[in-house]
Amino acid sequence: MVAQTRDGHVLLVKKLGGLLAIIAGCLLTAVGVTFESGGTTFLGVLFLIVGAILLVLKIMKRNEGSSLP
Repeated sequence: MVAQTRDGHVLLVKKLGGLLAIIAGCLLTAVGVTFESGGTTFLGVLFLIVGAILLVLKIMKRNEGSSLP
């Protein structure tokens, strides 16, 4: 079942933004490591971190009302 939320668009943007940031981070990190470019590797890792944070925020917002037994 899908829960309806008032801010569904915000959750969708966080999910898609997080996934795109993780994909871009993986690609940039791989290119940076391959060509031994420290700046590109750092940028890739930064994108990975931002993507992970966006996904965690999305999950936390979704589970805000539920309680663990």
